Amino acid sequence: MDPIATTLVILGLAIVAFLSNRVSIGVVALGVAVALWATGVLTLGEAFAGFGDPTVIFIAALFVVSEALDATGVTTWVAQKVLGGAGTSKAKLLLFLMILVAGLTALISVNGAVAALVPVVVVVATRSGLSPSKLLLPLAFAAHAGSMLALTGTPVNILVSAGARDAGERPFGFFEFALVGVPLVVGTLLITMLFGERLLPKRTPSVLGTDLSDHASTLRETYDLATSSIPVIGAERGVSEVVIPPRSPLIGLDVFPGMCTPSGDLVILAARRAGEPVDGKSLQAGDSLLLQGTWSDLERHTLGHDVLVVDAPDAVRRTVPLGHGAKRAIGILVVMVALLATGLVPAAVAALLAAMAIVVSGVLKPAQVYRAISWQTVVLVAGMIPLSTAFMTTGAADLIADGLLDAIGDSGPQLALLAICVLTMILGQMISNTATVLIMIPVALSVAATYEVSALPFMMALTVAGAAAFLTPIATPANTMVFAPGGYRFGDYWKLGLPLLLFFLVIAVFYVPLIWPF
Repeated sequence: MDPIATTLVILGLAIVAFLSNRVSIGVVALGVAVALWATGVLTLGEAFAGFGDPTVIFIAALFVVSEALDATGVTTWVAQKVLGGAGTSKAKLLLFLMILVAGLTALISVNGAVAALVPVVVVVATRSGLSPSKLLLPLAFAAHAGSMLALTGTPVNILVSAGARDAGERPFGFFEFALVGVPLVVGTLLITMLFGERLLPKRTPSVLGTDLSDHASTLRETYDLATSSIPVIGAERGVSEVVIPPRSPLIGLDVFPGMCTPSGDLVILAARRAGEPVDGKSLQAGDSLLLQGTWSDLERHTLGHDVLVVDAPDAVRRTVPLGHGAKRAIGILVVMVALLATGLVPAAVAALLAAMAIVVSGVLKPAQVYRAISWQTVVLVAGMIPLSTAFMTTGAADLIADGLLDAIGDSGPQLALLAICVLTMILGQMISNTATVLIMIPVALSVAATYEVSALPFMMALTVAGAAAFLTPIATPANTMVFAPGGYRFGDYWKLGLPLLLFFLVIAVFYVPLIWPF
């Protein structure tokens, strides 16, 4: 089969697989890479070159930096400071929340910011007497807009910057995205503030998240520690409530407050049975213990089958503002941003140095680093990069570009830009916007080359179009994250999402070329 036809068939099958939701997107991406090699479209080295691409390294390292900020309580601290200033005003709360998530997204990515703030928003909404559904969709949509404030906001920014470089243009600067990101954030805020009350549903989620903000006070009251001067939760040490399961080796152990566990690493602050204290008695299945120790010891000793954890130490630790390692995490972030902004080293090197510093300085352990990385995203990007390569080397991108230009006639690059953005937005509602942009980059570059104009407006417009994934809960992980906590239905997204999508389209087609001329 002709290489162009083969490449297009593989693309079509990949889109069908993405839409089916029956196969992991990472597996689909790997299948694309293998298929391109098996059919002879690419060599083995070309088919798997994505796994060594600096863009993939950069994206993986950013997940580590994001986890460091979240795990050390930096995100919690920022959220408390910002949302605390909103008081009980619904309008101020919505405004502060959207500004907060947009700013965080610029530094720690869309998914990281939304994942960190969803539990906080649910608790704040419940305490304020608001439906979480009135806040969570604006949270996700503001994160999409905030992703355009800096290079690190989303993997798509990194991909289009690399695309511009590969086309012989300069890569985008770290804060250059803010030239379009600031108008997008402001417009998203205005549209949501003006029309959100009418367009957002009022839903009650079936399950509400656990409020751990007053965890220490609750445990003191439950275990009769109200008069104790012992700090229950702090930056270095914390507590974990556990239940003794059947066949636990701790059954039969005589316990009393203040004694150490058999390992010697943890202290038993209190024990209860059916709501009554257990002092100097043997433990039975169903008894609850309040254990205290360092956060690392608590995590290590509650992972096994000896006890059942009520609230995971890792989840409780994240509620401690500026906890253990927070200052180091902030310092590492500042250095990384400085390196990225000045261009002293390549972006992948700057992010990788930051990730290494986080481990070496003890902010995160290697096991935490491995868990922090979204391997599905990494594999998706690494597996789809070869498809972009195949589009360029086989001429498939030129074929699609020629068809696009034939359809619009000799109408100039701006109409071609409109067509590319519309196609990107349509695909982006159904499949990963990262995969969509990877598919569209070679097409956009081919159109720019045909018109003999700069590729920069096409690349920047692509990332704006890719960020406009507002119409469905499956468009992005951020949209999916707020679906259950907000109690949303599939059709709730497009009501506020459609005005925002049209606004993003106007910015991409008419504003972007003013800043980055053809």
